[in-house]
Amino acid sequence: MLKTCIITGGANGIGRCMSETFIAAGYFVTVVDTDALSGKRLEEKYNDDIFMFYEGDITKKEVIEGFVQELVSKRPGVDVLINNACVGKGGLNTCSYEDFNYVLSLGVTAPFYLSKLLMPYFNKGGSIINIASTRAFMSQANTESYTAAKGAIIALTHGMSISLSGKVRVNSISPGWIDTGDYQHEDMYKPNHEEGDIKQHPAGRIGNPKDIAKMALFLSSDDAGFITGENIIIDGGMTRQMIYHNDYGWKYEV
Repeated sequence: MLKTCIITGGANGIGRCMSETFIAAGYFVTVVDTDALSGKRLEEKYNDDIFMFYEGDITKKEVIEGFVQELVSKRPGVDVLINNACVGKGGLNTCSYEDFNYVLSLGVTAPFYLSKLLMPYFNKGGSIINIASTRAFMSQANTESYTAAKGAIIALTHGMSISLSGKVRVNSISPGWIDTGDYQHEDMYKPNHEEGDIKQHPAGRIGNPKDIAKMALFLSSDDAGFITGENIIIDGGMTRQMIYHNDYGWKYEV
């Protein structure tokens, strides 16, 4: 029987790339997402013996519980849980109390509760992968809602890795700039990046969703059996470049 992989927010962007990567690797993939249109497109592309779509907003407790109930009625166990779903709703200047709590519910509470409910169903060698962000370590102004959620999911990662010791390995991935255009609604996407966008990355390019999906697939495999509680940064080296005014072409404009 195929191994089972759950991906929240798996209908678009990095999530969709991970969904298709895990299907190609021989997994049964189930996606939880609010985007019914994108979910339907995936259902049309993959038959129901390898793919399941569940529409719902996982900030709602009853949605998480309903999803788990439906999944375990169809699949005998879970091998991989990828907590990917999150959004940003601004920061100090624009984010309301309600919006801030929504982002935390989506990006932190939902991964915690989903992991908790699935604990009895994880197969031996199971893996949880939380998608964080380099914004957990560095920020632009007025991004506090997203930054807080991503910082918290990294802390949740090492916390759960200890609680689930010997049962499920738990790691996180922190993407940097990933161009997700090929995995959104636009079928004929063409990137339009400036030379500086590319050259500012020590790796010499902007990230692709496959960079994240391949790492998630590796972390789910037996080859990563000695890796747990870790956060892996995939950003082309951007967070390693020290920036000073008038150094290496960088200039702060007052």
